[in-house]
Amino acid sequence: MRRRPGLSVRLKLTLSYAGFLAVAGALLLAVVWAFLLRYVPDNSQGLLGISPNRYLLVRTFAPAAAVAMGFLLVFGLVGGWLLAGRMLAPLTRITAAARRAGTGSLSHRIHLEGRQDEFRELADAFDTMLERLESHVGEQRRFAANASHELRTPLAISQTLLDVARKDPTRDRGELIERLQAVNTRAIGLTEALLLLSRSDRGTFSRESVDLSLVAEEAAETLLPLAEQRGTTLDVTGEAARTSGSAELLLRMVTNLVQNAIVHNLPAGGTVTVHTEARGGVSVLRVENTGPPVPPELVPILTEPFQRGTERVRTDEHAGVGLGLAIAHSVVRAHDGSLDLVPRPDGGLHVTVRLPRTPWAWA
Repeated sequence: MRRRPGLSVRLKLTLSYAGFLAVAGALLLAVVWAFLLRYVPDNSQGLLGISPNRYLLVRTFAPAAAVAMGFLLVFGLVGGWLLAGRMLAPLTRITAAARRAGTGSLSHRIHLEGRQDEFRELADAFDTMLERLESHVGEQRRFAANASHELRTPLAISQTLLDVARKDPTRDRGELIERLQAVNTRAIGLTEALLLLSRSDRGTFSRESVDLSLVAEEAAETLLPLAEQRGTTLDVTGEAARTSGSAELLLRMVTNLVQNAIVHNLPAGGTVTVHTEARGGVSVLRVENTGPPVPPELVPILTEPFQRGTERVRTDEHAGVGLGLAIAHSVVRAHDGSLDLVPRPDGGLHVTVRLPRTPWAWA
């Protein structure tokens, strides 16, 4: 935004300091005149016939007062300029950091030293904002790169299948159509997942009272055939746990967590436990499963888009697109909650979702 040039803050503070000293000096001289000089007789005898009269005192006092006023004005200008510069030095560093951030350099930090004050508080808040912004921008760049790669893969496969069919007209068309349908279904699923992730990130949804226990039962009922197919025991326990939010998004979040727990489980004889409860002002959902051990260093990135993990990549029909936990995390965050992942010592994950409890459900 273009603005007309004006006085700098340092100059304004300098003039303010100098003006304050000048006014203070003038008030002091006025007090001397009002309460001292005006009571001195203005005659040749002076006060009690021995003191100088008012005329002599004024002639003696006026030059000294003028010199003092001039000194106060110069002292106020010089001292104010130095003091304002020292006080505004942190603001100069903050401005320089903001300009660097405006050019795209988000790695710079102010790290303003000294004791806590308004400028240090502003600098710390700015550093925190830069850190979060850098993390968010990096995450978005990785997401864009991964999304482009994931969307390009089914298109490339479709193109390859069509090229093969064109070069070999005798090839079985039923097999070709089946493979194209599978690739197209995966591409549609990926696109819908990306749209859902974008919707939950924006937080543009209507809120209503939702019982997480009912949502967990619905998700378990939907995924029960998958659990039986994979030989996994699926249990849902707990009590009513109400929260405020989108029933559709919360159902997708729970479904993703339960499906993730079923798919990333033991080959046979695995278990998945879903538990809901209400604690004070928080509604809690827990999803725990058996499975192969999860490296602790892998846990922090599992909720990033397209992060399946080296130990969790699957090649069967339930491989997914790497957005299940990312969507769950986004939905929880959009509902002002938290999602915690903790590796189980015996293998598998312990996932805990905490959401604000509906106020009228506390009674």
